[in-house]
Amino acid sequence: MLKVENLTVNYGAIRALKNISFNVEKGEIITLIGSNGAGKTTTLHSISNLIKKQGGKILFKNEDITNVAADKIVTKHLIQVPEGRRIFQNLTVKENLELGAYLRKDKKEIQSDMDRVFEYFPRMKERLRQNAGTLSGGELQMLAMGRALMAQPELLLLDEPSMGLAPIFVDEIFEIIKKINKDGTTILLVEQNAFKALSIANRGYILETGEITKSGPAQDLINDSAVKSAYLGG
Repeated sequence: MLKVENLTVNYGAIRALKNISFNVEKGEIITLIGSNGAGKTTTLHSISNLIKKQGGKILFKNEDITNVAADKIVTKHLIQVPEGRRIFQNLTVKENLELGAYLRKDKKEIQSDMDRVFEYFPRMKERLRQNAGTLSGGELQMLAMGRALMAQPELLLLDEPSMGLAPIFVDEIFEIIKKINKDGTTILLVEQNAFKALSIANRGYILETGEITKSGPAQDLINDSAVKSAYLGG
């Protein structure tokens, strides 16, 4: 479904990504794990074309989207939930969700998808008329994911969904990610909580200072002594 080939990104003299290549197959949960500054968010921003790339190619459903504008990428059902949620705090929960469907015209399906969002996130229905800026951190993450689902993603890019959340919310968010995937959405997950990410993923890639240093089935990475030592606290 997604193929990244020799992706290179520079920030001035700094090489943030150094010819990285990886793929995501339809139906998978793939995770990129690594420390702060490893290049995880840069990778997602490159796929969504939010930053300039110095080299490489990105294919989505066999189409070259390397230089396709970010707003056009969204119409191809490749949707990103950014780090830090980035919801519209002065708008209500309902208005935020409706903005996720901004490019759609199918009103009946929009309502059906909103009902599906409420199945994943019942709290959003309870807070429908509430200003988004009054939500808790966990609720903001739910809203950001719900808004993304309103765009009918075939591939959902999740950037640090557990960041800053209480443990009870972390568990809940990861259970919902599994449900979303089971219901047919492919997921590329960037996450600092390496154990949580690998525990729900099919495969993983380890990113260190802009390079992929290890990859494989998630369970193999969980059991890898070097990965345990560096990322799993073992």
